[in-house]
Amino acid sequence: MDTPFIYDKYVIDRNFIGRKTDCNTLRNLLSGKEDVAIYEPPKSGKMSLIQQALFNMRISGLRFAVGQTDIFNIREKDRFLIRFGTSVLRAVATTPAEYEDLVARHLAGTHFVFDPQRFADCEEVVSLNWDTDRDDMLAMLRFPQKIAEEKQTQIYMIVEEFQNLMMIPEYEEIFSAWETVLSEKDKGKEFCCTFILTGSLLNAMKYIFEEKKYFWRMVEHLPLQPVDDREIIEHIVKGFLSSGKVIDRELAAGAVSLFRSNLWYLNHFISICDSLSKGFINEGVLMEALKIILSIHEPRFFAMTNSLTDHQMSLMKAILDGETKFSATDVIEKYRLNSSANVRRVKDALKKKEIITFNDRDEPVILDPLFQYWLEKKYFEMK
Repeated sequence: MDTPFIYDKYVIDRNFIGRKTDCNTLRNLLSGKEDVAIYEPPKSGKMSLIQQALFNMRISGLRFAVGQTDIFNIREKDRFLIRFGTSVLRAVATTPAEYEDLVARHLAGTHFVFDPQRFADCEEVVSLNWDTDRDDMLAMLRFPQKIAEEKQTQIYMIVEEFQNLMMIPEYEEIFSAWETVLSEKDKGKEFCCTFILTGSLLNAMKYIFEEKKYFWRMVEHLPLQPVDDREIIEHIVKGFLSSGKVIDRELAAGAVSLFRSNLWYLNHFISICDSLSKGFINEGVLMEALKIILSIHEPRFFAMTNSLTDHQMSLMKAILDGETKFSATDVIEKYRLNSSANVRRVKDALKKKEIITFNDRDEPVILDPLFQYWLEKKYFEMK
């Protein structure tokens, strides 16, 4: 069923809401052959932004190839390189003969091969005949650049959940090889490969790009700006009108505020409201929809809180109470945090669990808006 409230996939064109400035910025960066890193919490609209920028570039007449590899479940170096090579080949070729030719010519002298039997058995486009070494990593990461030059086409390689490379024991070797490849890039060439590195573990991506400074001055960070509340409210109102239903703008604004303008949560929430009503969307409908969406996510929230220590929960309560000076003596005493050294450990633990982060003013932010609401209303029973 056609609906304006889409939350199960990325959106483009008429379903893409706001972020025109971010979209134009990304397009300009890609047009300038700049490699880009986008890291935001889960379901913040990263892929919608990327696909909308690429969509705008296509309708303006630009021609390019796009490879996309998701490494959310990668834990081994060789498996990452095989998946990366597969995404490169599938972006520019379609037949086994083409795969075999490109691997034979551009990965010659490495341990990568095209194995017809492996392809027939499990559609594995790139295979290995031995363990990989640094030369193999360099060759694979250079692979899309070589193909871009040969085929005279720009290639954009999207790498999703980039932070998961740190799950690989040899991740520093991979980062080092990748830095070498990026440093070789000649933006003056007409055709090249440009990387778009995305990650939804915000603190892990900050660790890579901001704390450890991997890829320093090689990759441009594009932070996403909040979508304007007025645009979201208009999206909700018009979406209901298209199916003959009406919602008060103040109620829509309340939903936008509760979910902190997170369009994924909002589209899911509003689609539940849509299913519960036949005409006017009143406050009762919204409260029933809120119960339903909480029941969907509550098992996850239980698991999150059960994984936290008493001190970590105390710090969460302090955050909800609006505290920011956690090492102050009165705050430590009030929330029984023991010491400033313990506060630092607790903050680091919550960051590693991707439950909180800190903004540029060193103020705490709970990453999941619905989890924050659940903590306030259900766990701590705050008024």
